[in-house]
Amino acid sequence: MPGYGQLCPVAKAMEILDERWTMLVVRELLLGSTHFNELRRGLPRMSPALLSKRLHTLERVGIIERSGPTARPAYTLTTKGRELSTVVDALGAWGVRWIGELGERDLDPHLLMWDMRRTIPVERWPRSRTVLAVEFADTAPRTSRWWIVVAGDDVDVCDVDPGHVTAATVRTTLRALTAVWRGDLSWPTALRSGAVMVDGPPTTRRQVPHWLGQSLLSAVPRPAGVAG
Repeated sequence: MPGYGQLCPVAKAMEILDERWTMLVVRELLLGSTHFNELRRGLPRMSPALLSKRLHTLERVGIIERSGPTARPAYTLTTKGRELSTVVDALGAWGVRWIGELGERDLDPHLLMWDMRRTIPVERWPRSRTVLAVEFADTAPRTSRWWIVVAGDDVDVCDVDPGHVTAATVRTTLRALTAVWRGDLSWPTALRSGAVMVDGPPTTRRQVPHWLGQSLLSAVPRPAGVAG
């Protein structure tokens, strides 16, 4: 891309980083995605061709390196790339604090469930295989039912019934669970208001908020009285 023609280090950095999707690709790599299909799951609205182009650019400038077989290469951040974690964290915290409002296009059940899968606190779950169903009342039928399967340290998210007995079912809307996940709405408030309901044995119902937790940025403090 054309340069800014400035000696400022911010300008030089942005010559690489401000192309559309670039920082989100870096975000996915920081969150542990290493293969092309994993990156696609975290960036479903990014075309495969554009993702390939951005990966090529990031490799060329030394932010990532590629390894493994040609048919299924792995992409990992270099030392240069890992230093961007502070940038991504700062952008995320700023976005949570000051850009709170979400439009309908920002709500995506695939992205929400994929993000939840990555940070499920497995240490809080039973050691035996446990299945939690999630039902959204406000999405299309094909995306309204999900199953989170935790077996030991392994987590899987399914949009097709895996055929195992469910420990409990979370009934909510996509917007409400997104708000809880982001930290805009606390679990106690969501449960008291009925925005989120959990069906199952009483002991299990009490555990579900601890099983699911909230996003990595949910604890970022919000300025009082500031709208997104």
